[in-house]
Parts: sequence; C-alpha cells; structure tokens
Amino acid sequence: MKRILLFLVLVNSILAIGQDLEFGELSIIESEFRNYDKDTTAHAIYLYEKGENYFEVRRNYVWLITTYHAKIKILDKEGFSEADITIPYYHSDGKTERVNDIKAISHTNGVKYNVMDSNIYDVEVSERWSEKRFTFSNVQEGSVLEYTYEVQSPFFYNLHGWEFQDHIPKLYTEYNAKIPGNYRYNRSLLGNLALNVNDATIKSNCFSIPGVSAEADCEVLKYVMKDVPAFKGDEEYMLAPSNYRSRLEFELSEFEGFDGRREKFTKSWKDVDKEFRTDRDIGGQLRKKNYFERNLPLELITGKEDDLTRAVNLYNFVKSHYRWNGKYGIFRDNNVKKAFDEAIGNVAEINITLINLLNASGIDADLMLLSTRMHGLPKKSHPIMSDFNYVIAKLEIEGTTYLLDATEKELPFGMLPYRCLNYYGRVMDLDGASYWYDIAPEKLNVRSIRVQVELDVENGLVTGVCDETSLGYDAYFKRSKIASLSKEEYLEEIEKENMDGFFVKEYEIVREKSNEKSLVEHFSFELENLEPTGTIYFNPFLIRFFKNNPFKAEKRSYPVDFGYSKRFDYMASIEIPEGYLVKDLPESINMALPDGSGILRFNTNEIQGKVMVVFSLQLKSAHYKSAGYHYIKELFRNAVASQNQSYIVLEKE
Repeated sequence: MKRILLFLVLVNSILAIGQDLEFGELSIIESEFRNYDKDTTAHAIYLYEKGENYFEVRRNYVWLITTYHAKIKILDKEGFSEADITIPYYHSDGKTERVNDIKAISHTNGVKYNVMDSNIYDVEVSERWSEKRFTFSNVQEGSVLEYTYEVQSPFFYNLHGWEFQDHIPKLYTEYNAKIPGNYRYNRSLLGNLALNVNDATIKSNCFSIPGVSAEADCEVLKYVMKDVPAFKGDEEYMLAPSNYRSRLEFELSEFEGFDGRREKFTKSWKDVDKEFRTDRDIGGQLRKKNYFERNLPLELITGKEDDLTRAVNLYNFVKSHYRWNGKYGIFRDNNVKKAFDEAIGNVAEINITLINLLNASGIDADLMLLSTRMHGLPKKSHPIMSDFNYVIAKLEIEGTTYLLDATEKELPFGMLPYRCLNYYGRVMDLDGASYWYDIAPEKLNVRSIRVQVELDVENGLVTGVCDETSLGYDAYFKRSKIASLSKEEYLEEIEKENMDGFFVKEYEIVREKSNEKSLVEHFSFELENLEPTGTIYFNPFLIRFFKNNPFKAEKRSYPVDFGYSKRFDYMASIEIPEGYLVKDLPESINMALPDGSGILRFNTNEIQGKVMVVFSLQLKSAHYKSAGYHYIKELFRNAVASQNQSYIVLEKE
C-alpha cells in the first residue's frame, strides 16, 4: 500500500509541476522511488519526459527547434544499458541539423556526476544520419539519469512528432508544439493508448520574420500521457512495432509564405502516378523491354507455349540469372541494364527486369509497391512514398492474379517471400491510375509427419522410419535450408531439433512425390534412451513442432500475425514390445478457438498390438486480434504440453 501511495504522490507531483521542472534538481520522491508495481519486470523507468517543437528565427533564418528533457530511474543492474544515450541528427544537400546545449547528470546516492563535453562524440550512421553519443558515469541501482538538449533543424519536414511509448515504462510524458499557420502538417495519433491531456488552441500573432510586417497565428498543442506501459515488442509473430506503438506523427502538407507563395508537399495519388511514369529510377526502368528483346534468346520471349507456361519460364530464368545482393532498392540508383549484365542486383532491379520480360512477351505486368513486415504498414489516407521499401511484379493470366518476386531461388511461382506478407500494396499502372491491392498468402501450408516406431527393450533402442511432407511456405523454408547447408549439416539440424540421442541413419528426398510447392522427405532414425525396466515411460513425439510456447506475455495489446495459415499434423504408430501391456495413455485433447479459427486435437488409442497417436493443430487464419490473445496462448500451451509432457506407460506382463 505504501508503494502505491508513493507512486500516486510522484505522478501527481509531476502533473502539478508540469513544465516547470528544473534541470538538475530531484524531488525526495524521485530520489526514493524504487519499484514500479504495475510492471515488476521493468529494469528502468522514465520518471519524467518532455519535448517541445517550435519555429524560431536565428540570424535571419527560420529554424525548426526541438527541445528535450528526460529523467530515467535505474531500478536494477539490467537497466544500466539506459545509460547509453544516442541523439540522431539529419544532414542532406549541404545542410545539417545541429545538436546544441547537451547537459547530462547522473544523480547517484545524493551526488551529481556531470557528463563532460569531451565525452560526447559523433558517429556517422548512414549517408544522411549521424548521432551524438555519450554514456552516463557512476551509474548504480537507484540512480536517476537526467539529460536535456536542443536540435536546431533547417528541415521543416523533420517535425517527427513524439514517441509516447518506449521499451521501458513512463510515469509521465509530455509533448508541446507551437506551429505557425504558414506550415500545415497532417498529424496522426497511432496506437491504442488514450491521451490524458489533449489540448489545441490558437495563439494570435505569435510568429514573424524580420523585415516582414505580417504575422502568423500559431496552433499551440499539448499532449500528455501518464503511467504509460512499456511496449513489449519482442514477442513472436508480429508485424513492425511501429504499427502498434503509441506515438504522434507529423507530415508536412503545405507551406504558405507571407508573400502568398504556396508549396505543396503532400501529393495526391494522381500526382504520384504522373511523376512515377517519368521517374528515372522506377518508371524509366520499366521501359527497357526492347533491351531485353535484343539480348535474350527470342524463343524465351516469343515461345509458342501458353501465357502461364511462358510466364513461369521467364520467372525461373530471372531467378537463375540473378544473384540478389541483399538490398531492397526502390527509388534510387536503379539500373536494370547494368544489373542484368553483371547478373547481380537489388530487389527493384531484379523484379523490374522480370516485369520488362513479361511485357516483352506480351503478358501485361505491372509494378507493385509494398512495405515489408518489419517496415510498417503503408498509410492509405494519402501518399507517403517513404512508407514503401519493396517492389514486386503483378500480372493477371486468364482471370487469375499472380504476385511475383524473383529474388529467392527456392521461391515457387506465385508465392511471395515471408517478409512481403504485409496485407496490401500499391499497384502502379503506367497506362492508368494506381490502386491498392491485397496480398493473399498461399493457403495450404502444412507440415505433416508420419512415424512408425519399434521399441527394442533388450538393447535400449528406439528405431523407426519417418515420412515428412511439407507444403506451401513450410516446403519453401525447408528447401531454402537444404540449399544453404550440406547434407551432413542439414541432418545435424534435424538431430538437434529433436530428442537427445536422436540419430538419423538414412535420408532421402522423395523426388517423385515432391514439386516446387511440396517436399517429401523420408528417413530412418534411432534413439538410444530407452531404459530396459519393468515399466516404460515413452514420449511418442520423437519429432516435435515446438519446444516452448512462443506466447509468453500475460497480455498483448497488438495482434498475433503468423503471415499465413498453418497446419501441423503428427501421426505415430508405436509397436508394443512383446511381453508388455499398455498401462496408461495420455489424456485426449479436443479444443478450439471461440470462433473456430483454430483447432487442437490429440488422441491415443491401442489397436491390434500398437499404440496409434494422432495430433493436429490448425490455424485457419493468418491474423488474430489482440482480444483473442489469451485463447491463442492457451491453445499453444496445450499443444506444447501435449508434445513435451505426454507419456505412454507400458508395463511388463
């Protein structure tokens, strides 16, 4: 109770003081804060965070100013990493942002330790981004790390907004902005958390430029959230954290000068379509079909096969011709002719080559922009081209639409890499208007295992044969792994994934039953862990789909996204050793998600001297809302438990 009261007093004191907190001073409550009962796993916590954006004239130039002030409490040793601070700043076309007035103090046991200017350094991160970096000194459990700085920017489109939610909790986080009416921004509040303060007012005549008599009114914004939970973005089966983390985003829409001059930054899709057709790196590269007609065997392009066969042949040709350099590429420095000659290219160059070849062959193909799973979902409200980081080909043959990406050697025709399974993309039709198009993953994705097992009690051996069939994405992942490893390395992987002592004796791919979307493997195995005793406890899952439940969090505020529907089947026939009887079998499981979109079945029976085991887990949807997280977690808990904790008990007669 005392801790709760202390927490409430601290939050209320921060709210009361608000923007008047003085740098370098701690309250008694801030110094004595030790635990955060709402998240006992937290290693550090923001006691206070405040940022502000405004426009200011300095030396006859208008700058976008950002100020920042934060206090972070270190709760235990695992929170020491919060002492490493990075402040990003942008530079482009001879201009650069400036980071000014960095002040940093670690408050430890009543003593203030300043970070000296000599310990603050710059690191170049990329062509356009650098960082100021420093580390607090004398950090211990209970330390409060306080720092403040200013960023002076000539780039008005770099009004980034505010991250209300971070990887550690925040007791109080506040964002303020004062935006002159000359600068118009689209703004979006993302995430599921509600604001505690949401104020927007107009201040008259708040901004002017020396030598200009006119003055602009300003929109004054104040947003506050308190008691913000940490964003647990390390859970499995999720899209980009940026889709769900609570934050405020700005995008410069239009600028109007005091002289009446207007400049638009946010374009319509009609504007984008027009620019796209003449763009050198994209639209211009899509008009190279004549080059490929001159440099490829004529029969490859103008063969007598039907359109689908010809499209498959061209797709396979591009896959085999190119080596993907691992880069995405999209709007800069694309050169399909150079890439084709060198047989190496980025995603854009490879897939634009494919589009050119399909068009040269008389098959109408368009380029489709999309965003990868870890890049975030593109906004549909208006064009934001930085939302896209990937291009694929879209074509339609006899009423069936195909989405193609020729970067992956083992990827079948009509399937996209897992990284591309991100709901939708924008099709850029050079002869018409662009439009949104949904990404539909492969529907039949199955991993099916059948084993026949014999128990050699006298020699303490388990022997058997396994037939494993993989379909859809499961086959694609398997083929990719097989292609990247030697046979010995691949068999070692199989052995490591299963029980201790599991040994693969013979292995083969059943070619006559396999194709590009299915893979059938057959192998014999041996397991040396059967103890010859009067009672045998035997786990029938010699090959397992899951070692642990991938869903560990108590709650989840964002959806579960598998990317595609899945099915796992396991069937085992276990011969009962001579002289033994079945004493006990595992309990059966038959459960389903409330809406029937997921099913788990597990059953064992004794039939004619054998124990028959049937296990099936079906996930009929690729996406599950956060409201159903508890049911998904429980479904997987039972699936994992049935594999790891189920035992057939055999007793000697």
